[in-house]
Amino acid sequence: MAEAKILQREYIIPLRRFWLNVPEYKRTGKAIKAIKKFIAKHMKVHDRNIENVKLDVYLNNEIWFRGRKKPPSKVKVKAIREGEIVKVGFSELPEYVSRLKAKHTKLHKKSEIKPESPAEKKEVKIEEKTEEQKTEEKEKGKAVEEQNIKQAEQAHKMQKHITKIKEPKIQRMALKK
Repeated sequence: MAEAKILQREYIIPLRRFWLNVPEYKRTGKAIKAIKKFIAKHMKVHDRNIENVKLDVYLNNEIWFRGRKKPPSKVKVKAIREGEIVKVGFSELPEYVSRLKAKHTKLHKKSEIKPESPAEKKEVKIEEKTEEQKTEEKEKGKAVEEQNIKQAEQAHKMQKHITKIKEPKIQRMALKK
């Protein structure tokens, strides 16, 4: 079997000439499309299909960072083609992005759930609540409900008090005779 060729290139993409031709509120979207078209053209994607060009999350966030009206004027990217798909990311990772990636990987490693064996599944027992616990929960729920009702009544009284206060009517000098 032949291995899929991996093609890797770096580009500095000038975005200003693309997004200057559209209204301000569409500029960042146009910049994203311009990156995809540029990469599709220069990495020789079949039929220049921009659906086969995938942007890195961090690159996308960096372009959208200043809002939809003020995208960056140029971007330095690294494009890697693996078969039909072209992945685009930063050519040189900014320091804050590398810190974010490290943080995300740590979080994902902690949140991984180990598969349980069938023997462990059988050992898990479902604990049922006693009647005392159920009554305690009901009482707590009633207390919270009563507190909410009192707060609503106080708010209603305050609203009535506010509506009673009226500003004095201003009469014109011409009407005072």
